Amino acid sequence: MLTLNFSPFPTLYTDRLILRQINEQDIDAFFAMRSNTTVMKYIDKPLAKVKEDVLALYQNMTDLLASQKGLSWAIQLKAHTEMIGHIGFWHIDTANHRAEVGYSLQQQYFNKGFASEALKAALQYAFTILQFHSIEANINPANEASRKILLRQGFVKEAYFKENYFFEGRFLDSEIYSLLTHTK
Repeated sequence: MLTLNFSPFPTLYTDRLILRQINEQDIDAFFAMRSNTTVMKYIDKPLAKVKEDVLALYQNMTDLLASQKGLSWAIQLKAHTEMIGHIGFWHIDTANHRAEVGYSLQQQYFNKGFASEALKAALQYAFTILQFHSIEANINPANEASRKILLRQGFVKEAYFKENYFFEGRFLDSEIYSLLTHTK
């Protein structure tokens, strides 16, 4: 079984990005992202309608971090201080050395390679420092952009579940991708 310790918080650096701890100063940027219909199109979670919606999500991320059950980073450009997106691991299964990854960006940062760059750094950390054996990603099958990001990082499709997720009055399909440590 893995023993995880996220203290001190692991700040990661890439060529263009800093992956740092999400903090209360990020709430406005987080709200802008979570209330944007284009950003949320394939996330299959309710749109944030008020800042309290994002505060609840922020508190959940903080609680998961404190209990070593989740690790989320704010994605920030090196030249700026504002959060442009987030990436993280949750559903951490220490017995099986596995976690689920997820990410999102503010709309103006789509198609610039930032999600791929952040994912590459997070995966490197997950496999080398945390010693995960596998990482999975659960995407909406219509999310072609996310599928491409995952495939570029070496993920392979493991499953397609028909109507396994109920959201906003209808059943949705899910695609599951995974990456094993020895394939990275």
